[in-house]
Amino acid sequence: MHGIPLGKSDLSVPTVAVGCMRFGGKTVREVEELLDVALSRGANFFDHADIYGAGKSEEIFAKALTPARREQVLIQTKCGIVPGKMFDFSYDHIVNAVEGSLKRLGTDYVDVLLLHRPDTLMEPEEVARAFDKLKADGKVRHFGVSNQNPMQMQLLQSALDMPLVVNQLQFGVMHTPMLQSGFNVNMQNEAGINRDGGVLDFCRLNKITIQPWSPMQYGFFKGCFVDNEQFPALNAAMDTLSEKYGISKTTLAFAWILRHPAKMQPVTGTTTPARLADCLAAADVTLSREDWYALYQAAGNVLP
Repeated sequence: MHGIPLGKSDLSVPTVAVGCMRFGGKTVREVEELLDVALSRGANFFDHADIYGAGKSEEIFAKALTPARREQVLIQTKCGIVPGKMFDFSYDHIVNAVEGSLKRLGTDYVDVLLLHRPDTLMEPEEVARAFDKLKADGKVRHFGVSNQNPMQMQLLQSALDMPLVVNQLQFGVMHTPMLQSGFNVNMQNEAGINRDGGVLDFCRLNKITIQPWSPMQYGFFKGCFVDNEQFPALNAAMDTLSEKYGISKTTLAFAWILRHPAKMQPVTGTTTPARLADCLAAADVTLSREDWYALYQAAGNVLP
């Protein structure tokens, strides 16, 4: 799998990241098998968060990752959510959350740390102090955010001495608000409403890598759209194109994201080895412009 630069960092990362959200419900052996599939295909970037499986996802991953493999992999984790209570970007929470993740992951550093969801009580200087501490101590090498709009990123960046390299956002053929307002500029329709401040173009201009999460989902964790009877037109189009390219519909869904010139790094969500292999296979597929647009419209989107 070829690599792409992660934002303005010195990291070269695989075009598809392996999401570890559901690892907490698997056995060590099952996660070892997923690691084998990923690493054999060059996918060595693993995405975690302190809240995944209430911390168990990080613990199981650590047990499955042999010491010899630690330097072969890139680990990203997230913090900032206090489940059921609040979002917390305070100095103490960020530092303590990273300490907890490092302990669960069995490592003394992570390659990337993301702030999970925007905290409206954020004080940029306080976050900067936490980032500076973690970087100086060698515990975090690069920093980013998740689910933030351009103004939120600019506000935070104003206090930082290091660049934000990632913004993790929901995106896939069935979740395309990042595209719709761009297609419908200056139009008085629902699709023309700019809901994210132009985050797609902002990230491209500022060399911030977008990491699409839940690329196979529709709505907010409502389920997978592949082979879902609620979306007959989309699945009919996917059947046709899957046959044309000789790939699975899972591979096609990831290839659709990778066709965008923003050089996004989609994050997988599966814990099935064969399906993970299908996700990773998208790195070797390039859809034509016509086929990309055909899928976009089959998903129910209308071009002006």
